[in-house]
Amino acid sequence: MPKRVTASASAGPLSTKDSIQNFMARVGLGTDNMMSGTIYTPNFTSRNRFMIESIYRSSWIAGQAVDAIAIDMTREGVTVKGAIEPTDIEKLEREMTALRVWKGLLDVAKWARLYGGAVGFLMVDGQRSETPLRLDTVSKGQFKGVLPLDRWMLQPLFDEWVTDYGPDYGKPKFYTTIRDNMGMRSMKIHYSRVVRLEGVELPYYQRNAENGWGQSVIERLIDRLIAYDSTTQGTAQLVFKAHLRVLAVKGLRDIIATGGKALEGLTSSVDMIRKFQSNEGLTLIDSEDTLEAQSYTFSGLDAVLAQFGEQISGATGIPLVRLFGQSPAGLSATGESDIRNYYDNVSQQQEQELRNPVTTIYELGYRSTFGRAPPDDFAIDFNSLWQQSDTERATTGTAVTTAITGAFDSGIVGRDVALRELRQASAVTGMWSNITDEMIAEAEEEPPPGAGGLVDPLTGLPLNAPPGAPGAAPDDTGGTTTDPADPTNNDA
Repeated sequence: MPKRVTASASAGPLSTKDSIQNFMARVGLGTDNMMSGTIYTPNFTSRNRFMIESIYRSSWIAGQAVDAIAIDMTREGVTVKGAIEPTDIEKLEREMTALRVWKGLLDVAKWARLYGGAVGFLMVDGQRSETPLRLDTVSKGQFKGVLPLDRWMLQPLFDEWVTDYGPDYGKPKFYTTIRDNMGMRSMKIHYSRVVRLEGVELPYYQRNAENGWGQSVIERLIDRLIAYDSTTQGTAQLVFKAHLRVLAVKGLRDIIATGGKALEGLTSSVDMIRKFQSNEGLTLIDSEDTLEAQSYTFSGLDAVLAQFGEQISGATGIPLVRLFGQSPAGLSATGESDIRNYYDNVSQQQEQELRNPVTTIYELGYRSTFGRAPPDDFAIDFNSLWQQSDTERATTGTAVTTAITGAFDSGIVGRDVALRELRQASAVTGMWSNITDEMIAEAEEEPPPGAGGLVDPLTGLPLNAPPGAPGAAPDDTGGTTTDPADPTNNDA
């Protein structure tokens, strides 16, 4: 049996050979070159609350990195779906606006990205916060909105965990607010009453090191941010040195060493040159002295800044068009593809992080607004972030109108349903928003279609009625198709 080789404790660290290497050329990791000394160490910026707050307040790029995605996730709201009257949907949206629900969710998303975690407390009047949230117990006027609380304003309680299988499995069952939190001092909150968001999600042991939260988006960004800001400040400093003047003075070293009257005289001479030198001034120097002007060009610095900016864009996942507000360049002449990819990413985050919480919030709002449970098919869809142009909106409106009127003309739906569909689509098409409830009610009172299921939209007479049906529509010859046995038929 071959002898097993083990590393001695005193042998010191062993270098691994798991990549391409050339020891003669010192190429590759572990070949005693400068790259072999590079390591990654955690900086734990997320734990330094004062530092990340200073960065957020002082750096506009850090502010954009935190705010942009949070703003876009909550910017366009949702569309309520289900067997609900359009007027009830409008009333529900007005209530959500009055409670500033989307502003609360925006702040939760912001502080989650800034601090690494935050929650939105679902304020239900008359209920104890430490009890599980039961939607069927919420009555009219009880829901009061979403209160944002960042990770430093409350403390997860680790003595009890969520053991029910589901998306919250393994997370703290209760949170308690800190004592100096105004209005909510030492309040115990059940996990079902909060919307919990994290900045950058971490693996298990790293999450435990962060007290159960994620990490700030600034932590991954800080080295790129320092490089960008340092280069920007260095470039600004060069502006003061863009035009350098050099005065060569004979015996300058001796004058400085001697000091006294000689040095004072030299200083006065230089001050006089600085005072009178201008576009129309005259510079006086000794015949043995020399005055030269050296100019500096800033070529190449713009490319360096652009590269650092692209690294920040990659670190944040926000395109340059959105992060810096600059005009698109390169292959993307309009920046449309970059923005669309970015919106797809934001839409994915909406589905993963906000779908269930927003559905719960809107169900709370529905019960609080109308005092009853929503219909079984109640649901929400996030509105598109892409804003249509007038031409695109007109094209969409024409297509939607054609589809609805086609369904009506073919007898699939009645006029009342067609009017409802047209008005409900007005938010997207920008058309048919003036269809009133009275118009819909009037259409509901119309007699049902004839035996053929079709009604002439102009005359209101049944179409495709069988021969002899009373009130049949005119035929192709201009006459009326009637039953010969009908006593009212004068031609019989």
